[in-house]
Amino acid sequence: MSFAKLGFVTVCAAALVLAGSVTMAQVKKGKSRLLETKQLMGGLIKVQCDAVKKSVDSPPGDEKGWAALATSAALLNEASYVLMEDGRCPDATWADAASKVLRDGSAAVVKAAEAKDSEAAKKAFGEMTKACGACHKAHKK
Repeated sequence: MSFAKLGFVTVCAAALVLAGSVTMAQVKKGKSRLLETKQLMGGLIKVQCDAVKKSVDSPPGDEKGWAALATSAALLNEASYVLMEDGRCPDATWADAASKVLRDGSAAVVKAAEAKDSEAAKKAFGEMTKACGACHKAHKK
């Protein structure tokens, strides 16, 4: 292989590595905000998802419990917007999971909590968590 071809191959390989690291940087963190994706997941999404799961596994018995369920689901809904902002979204899988599945599922959990419908909340939670599975399959190492 000639020196020119070797140089060209090296430049192409470097460009691919750089392009891949830019995409991964978007998954790990937005472009300008401090919050890392793992912090968002651990500090907000996992905490609220666990709270929703606990409520759908053992339905609330009072107004305070239903309100807590609605709050957790609403926070997950808001997180679906944060997941799409600041250049954090790397691809269509992420976009569909965050802006469609998580958003719609969490909204359905809120609606079910407001109606005090434990079966609807459980079903909506099951649909909502499909967002987690799809995104984690594609992006979580």
